Amino acid sequence: MYKLLIRNTFCLFFLDTSSVGLMTASTQPSTRPTVLIIDDEVGPRDALKVVLSPLFTIHCAENARMALDLLRKESFDLITLDQKLPDCQGLELLQEIKLNYPAIEVVIVTGYGSLKSAMEGIRHGAAGYLLKPFNAHELTTLIQQTIEKKRRLDFLRRYLHSSPKLWGPPEQRIPAWDTLQTEHLSFSPAHEAVVAMPSHDDMRLLPLFSDILEATDRQLLNHSSRVSFYATLMAARLNLPLADQKALALGAFLHDIGKTSLPHYQFAEDQVLPSREPVVCPEHPVNGARMIESLELPTEVGQIIAAHHERWDGHGYPQGLQGAEIPLLARIVGMAQLFDHLTADAPGRSPLSVEQAIRQIADPSLMQFDPQLLELFIDVVKESTVSNPAMAAVPAA
Repeated sequence: MYKLLIRNTFCLFFLDTSSVGLMTASTQPSTRPTVLIIDDEVGPRDALKVVLSPLFTIHCAENARMALDLLRKESFDLITLDQKLPDCQGLELLQEIKLNYPAIEVVIVTGYGSLKSAMEGIRHGAAGYLLKPFNAHELTTLIQQTIEKKRRLDFLRRYLHSSPKLWGPPEQRIPAWDTLQTEHLSFSPAHEAVVAMPSHDDMRLLPLFSDILEATDRQLLNHSSRVSFYATLMAARLNLPLADQKALALGAFLHDIGKTSLPHYQFAEDQVLPSREPVVCPEHPVNGARMIESLELPTEVGQIIAAHHERWDGHGYPQGLQGAEIPLLARIVGMAQLFDHLTADAPGRSPLSVEQAIRQIADPSLMQFDPQLLELFIDVVKESTVSNPAMAAVPAA
């Protein structure tokens, strides 16, 4: 039985970008993060309060109704949430919190845990999961990691909303990215090691890319991770050269990076029409390709971002490319992203089953995809969901 499950972003190479903070008991109350403890049992609630009160400003609620009332009146950085409450299941309350207060981080602390319930909590937006009886050191470490992550994400939300230069002309874009990278690294105590990485290493920006996607919408990060997973399976099946495999994994992960330019993007509202056109931000392929132009990434990464909504029959966008005019790697990501949009089990969405999604993307009357690649993709998806039935529905945390 596990004791502690911490957020582990499944982005290409299972990179964990969390970092332990440097908070001390001398932190002044006015600068302390604010934590809401939701637990109906007096003993665990008081224990959490004793452990956390030297570091954080604490509020408590013994049921969902009290918690929601406090959320309407107060501002919180983090919530510890019991999985069983007298008036609501913890996962139901978690979904409501993440829908209405997405910037608040939630850590589940429960005595009724299992691997399945842990994955459910992570899937619905929990930053971590801890079993009772908890170890005080594990608890404070997890909470501090999560608070540090929130600080990074809050900074990125402010920066993305106030700096359109990231997708502006090159003379604005290059210094804007330099500033963003420098500021983002300053939030991580491990930034010296990241700075020491070779500047030509494409993986050096993965922590930043992951945080940008999560700051926009946690479900967008989950979607991007799953699309990269499917694309990576295709790369292995096609026996692509290593350089192409890396470019495909990264391009798939970044295919929707252009959607971060929207001030109020929500994955739940981003349904995909039968034409493969998203309901929101149809200009995101162009915005995304422009955003990463100055980052010295492989050319194929930009091609994937720009062309993942092109169609085999030439009726896609933004350029209306047809057939083999569409770069191979972009063709792969086009299939993967549509399949995941159709099957994504995220708040506010009604997912199709794997079989229903396959029937839709394989509809011969649509001619959306390269027929040979599509046949291979269907085989890969069927195999992956047989070996891991939850993959199409459960995002990595």
